[in-house]
Amino acid sequence: MFAAVTPRLDDSATELTIVLPCLDEAETLAICIEKAKAALRDNGICGEIIVADNGSTDRSAEIARSHGARVIQVCTRGYGAALNAGILAARGRYVLIADADDSYEFGHTPRFLVELRNGADLVVGNRFRGGIEPGAMPPLHKYLGNPALSLLGRFLFHAPIGDAHCGMRAFSREAYLRLNLRTTGMEFASEMVIKASLHDQRLVEVPTTLRKDGRSRPPHLRTWRDGWRHLRFLLLYSPRWLFLAPGLLLMLLGITLMLWLMPSERPFGHLNLGIDTLAYGVVAVLIGFQLVFFGIAAKVFATTEGLLPKDPNFERWFRYITLEVGLVIGGLLLLIGLGIAVVSSIAWSHAGYGPLPAVAMMRRTLPSMLCLMLGTEICFSSFFLSLLGLHRR
Repeated sequence: MFAAVTPRLDDSATELTIVLPCLDEAETLAICIEKAKAALRDNGICGEIIVADNGSTDRSAEIARSHGARVIQVCTRGYGAALNAGILAARGRYVLIADADDSYEFGHTPRFLVELRNGADLVVGNRFRGGIEPGAMPPLHKYLGNPALSLLGRFLFHAPIGDAHCGMRAFSREAYLRLNLRTTGMEFASEMVIKASLHDQRLVEVPTTLRKDGRSRPPHLRTWRDGWRHLRFLLLYSPRWLFLAPGLLLMLLGITLMLWLMPSERPFGHLNLGIDTLAYGVVAVLIGFQLVFFGIAAKVFATTEGLLPKDPNFERWFRYITLEVGLVIGGLLLLIGLGIAVVSSIAWSHAGYGPLPAVAMMRRTLPSMLCLMLGTEICFSSFFLSLLGLHRR
């Protein structure tokens, strides 16, 4: 049955809440509400409909109330902010969200609900499996943006989702609250999938369809702006691939290049690689270390602030990478750098502090500078990481 809009004394019987985010959707809101009501009524689902109004200037709120929906006014602007407010106000054990532009098929509601009843935490619609009506999705979104971002999500976070930006999805309210989602814009959809995967929640896909929306105005979605926001969010939530992997690769390449060029010049095709190339190897090691440090610091901060769940593997490694260990390693590098500098100074004194072979001296000076800079960075980075890792009250 369909629950009344008036406050209930006992909401325990409400199984499903359908939340519709709304910003000036007067053209299509009524038909969406009626279709949602029909889906609940025809399938015997005890539920309610919430319209999360995000500052509409048309008659959207009035239309929603007149068609039996509960209206939640959301002051914070943004797709994610509207949905979050509607979800928090939900009375149902489960929540289904869908856009209010008449592009999604509310008749598919049982497909989502049955998976939730079978234990799924998050059920995401897949429009590529269900069917996309001609003209319903821009070609750039259909053939590049959505598939590429979904593929990146599967690679970075092992999320078993082929359509990570489908606007029709359902989840248990309890599982949603555990995610503690933070974003307020369009990247809300990505955050939900990423965090559900990181928290080892059970994710399921069901086929659904997408039709051309019924609005006469352009959609709120902005291709390049919102695409970049999704991509940025995916990268920021993966310090391992954004910082750590490139940093380790740079350090490995730099160290390899240095060891290869330290003894003498090396032929490389028609070129002779010498002291200039060695200097670039030193730079690669330093930049690589900076990226590795950023990766570790980002991981510690995100875990401490609750943005990312605790990673047992990372916690195990971090038990050994302590302030004291960092100070010892940094101190040893400083001593090595100073030692090389002293040896170079003695060689210079033996030459009467006169001119020395520039190439030979640079083969000592560059490693000495690297050890001195790297040792200093490791010492102070260790203090910074220890500060980030302090347990807050």
